[in-house]
Amino acid sequence: MAVGNINELPESILLELFTHIPARQLLLRCRPVCSLWRDLIDLVTLWKRKCLREGFITEDWDQPVADWKIFYFLRSLHRNLLHNPCAEEGFEFWSLDVNGGDEWKVEDLSGDQRKEFPNDQVKKYFVTSYYTCLKSQVVDLKAEGYWEELMDTTRPDIEIKDWFAARPDCGSKYQLCVQLLSSAHAPLGTFQPDPATIQQKSDAKWREVCGQTTAGPGPSTDPLIRGQRLAQQPSGGPAARLGWWCACVSRRPPNTLTCGASQHCSLVSDSAKSFPDIS
Repeated sequence: MAVGNINELPESILLELFTHIPARQLLLRCRPVCSLWRDLIDLVTLWKRKCLREGFITEDWDQPVADWKIFYFLRSLHRNLLHNPCAEEGFEFWSLDVNGGDEWKVEDLSGDQRKEFPNDQVKKYFVTSYYTCLKSQVVDLKAEGYWEELMDTTRPDIEIKDWFAARPDCGSKYQLCVQLLSSAHAPLGTFQPDPATIQQKSDAKWREVCGQTTAGPGPSTDPLIRGQRLAQQPSGGPAARLGWWCACVSRRPPNTLTCGASQHCSLVSDSAKSFPDIS
């Protein structure tokens, strides 16, 4: 039987069609069309199907999810937000805030070092010098796809991971701080582990730093990540080796989020409206 109006199709068929439409277009273009489309697009069933189709969940998924729509977006956006995290492009995207001693360098990861490193895709790393070396990077989360309402409504954790190692012939000091900041640069959440001091003649093994920062109350739109790595060594010669690191918004469902870490990382935000305004 011919169908003169798309809304005459069974709801199950409309849901299947919506499953194949990009999520942002669903919310921006399709949802405002009519009350039927709005109600279907707001169904948990649709967003569970989209999660299953994208491989975010499996058929036997049994973990609780507070909001499947938000869960879908957090999963789809999840990635390392830092640009040039392991020196493949030299110091592109990085600001060398303090460049003491013989200054920051980039070196190739040797064969033996690559075997020890936890990520076999990493081929280069940043190297500090004696005295203080500090570098930073700012990531605009809104430009990376995390619009204001998503961040303000869910307040997901920020996952951060970093790896560092000392030279075997000299000691060094490594520091990391992660902050979620408001648009006025007021801290909303902070992760700052104790500085790591490595003595001379250490095993020179790679060490992982990981942690999290969670937004406290208050608006947090237009979020940014500002990451800084600091390493110090009191006398001449190279000090610390800084390997691959990442900062990303948690992809886990709200209320069950966890986090990771980065090198002195700050997240900046602004003010909010109501989800799902993603324009």
